[in-house]
Amino acid sequence: MSLILFIILVPALFTIPIAFTWKQFKAAGQKGWQAFIPYLNIFVLLKIIKKHKKFWWWFFIIFPYINIFMLFLMLIELGKCFGRFKVWEEFMAAVLPFIFFPLIVKDDPYQDPATAKRPKKSTAREWFDAIVFAVVAALIIRTYVFEAFTIPTSSMEKSLCVGDYLIVSKIHYGPKRPNTPLSFPFVHNTLPFSTTKKSYLEWIKLPYHRHPGVSTIKRNDPIVFNYPAGDTVCDKFQSSVSYYDLIREYGRKRVWTDHEAFGNVIAHPVDKRENYVKRLIGMPGDKLQIIDGVVYIDGEKGFQPENMQFSYTVTTTGNGINKRILEKYNISEGYRGANPNEAILNISEKVAEELRQHSFITSVERNITPAGADLRPEIFPHRPDLYPWNVDNYGPIEIPKKGQTVKLTLENLPLYERIIHAYELHDLQVKGDQILIDGQPADSYTFEMDYYWMMGDNRHNSADSRYWGFVPENHIVGKAVFVWLSLDKEKGGIRWKRMFRIPK
Repeated sequence: MSLILFIILVPALFTIPIAFTWKQFKAAGQKGWQAFIPYLNIFVLLKIIKKHKKFWWWFFIIFPYINIFMLFLMLIELGKCFGRFKVWEEFMAAVLPFIFFPLIVKDDPYQDPATAKRPKKSTAREWFDAIVFAVVAALIIRTYVFEAFTIPTSSMEKSLCVGDYLIVSKIHYGPKRPNTPLSFPFVHNTLPFSTTKKSYLEWIKLPYHRHPGVSTIKRNDPIVFNYPAGDTVCDKFQSSVSYYDLIREYGRKRVWTDHEAFGNVIAHPVDKRENYVKRLIGMPGDKLQIIDGVVYIDGEKGFQPENMQFSYTVTTTGNGINKRILEKYNISEGYRGANPNEAILNISEKVAEELRQHSFITSVERNITPAGADLRPEIFPHRPDLYPWNVDNYGPIEIPKKGQTVKLTLENLPLYERIIHAYELHDLQVKGDQILIDGQPADSYTFEMDYYWMMGDNRHNSADSRYWGFVPENHIVGKAVFVWLSLDKEKGGIRWKRMFRIPK
């Protein structure tokens, strides 16, 4: 949804709480009916509280999602115009205006905020108000506008490096309504100083809803999203080791009963699954194929990020590569090969070409897994007998699109079974050669959401859609828009050249 439409809708929605203040409009010398008219009611309310001439109030009222906080402030200031200064009264004015304002007695006089004397606040009350203001403002910004993330793994090297601190915009694609609104502030899924204790309560569970955004999801965007396979985790590993890989390797019975080895099995709602950052490679409806490490979309070669990395075998004339050379080319990942004069390095094609110019290097060859080789059950859809794919030769596979209907067979069901039962929450069973959805025989399925295909720029060191498949639209968190800090955790210090940059 466009920003213009968003700006039109929000003032109209603000009319709902403001409409309950019509008595206060009359008491302040205005017309009561003005509280019911979108746009006009905002202007009149600002006039009553004497903020209509302050530019920054208008600016933040227009600013997406910050204006929610501004509405709270407007209602609190209106309550103060009628002598309501207590903490519980400010809370009621902001959160329950439809109860609070109709109950204010008629003979409460309007006090012009420009001339009225306000009760002096104690030091404790001033600190309390300041802390509440800061916490509420920060929570609204974090939930609806921007959030800070760090890059913990090298899957996006060198586009995004380990130690990069990102600002992720949630207003680009529209922020999601929290599935679990009852949660400890400013943490994700575990409490502070704990790696296992949940930071949220599931007493209230809200369905998926995405508020309007200022942009649409675009191919090749660097995107932060909730880890799709993180719906179930063993708390000893969390999302560092996939629960489903553990099940495939050790069996469900052992994973659920061997608490010493695996810990407890816990489930996370969508908004509390781990946050990942990858590049959006495939859009809904695309046909994707990887041939010898090159991604093709609908038969055309896909976008090649400038700093995309692959695994290369580097052969030298002596005993490996000098550390100074590794530092020169900012090579952070590598290990010895089969021979002392071989090194396996994750580097870009540009760096590979520069290494070939050194006299002590005899060859630099990209490592490509041939089609049909290294078939592993970790590769989506986890059926190498039906889909003999690997990380370098994968597909073709069609990315599901909302409203699209596919024919279901026992052969293609592994591609879609997780969509049906885990993402779109239908009961799925297979009895003999018959597929049952919600107890009814099914030979086709219509997708209820759009799906996306995510891959890391560090192609040979990235756990991405090649391992866990499609990313549902309700898992999309936002777009990575800014690197505000970059710390080199190996050498220590700040990477000044990587600061204040826009990820590409």
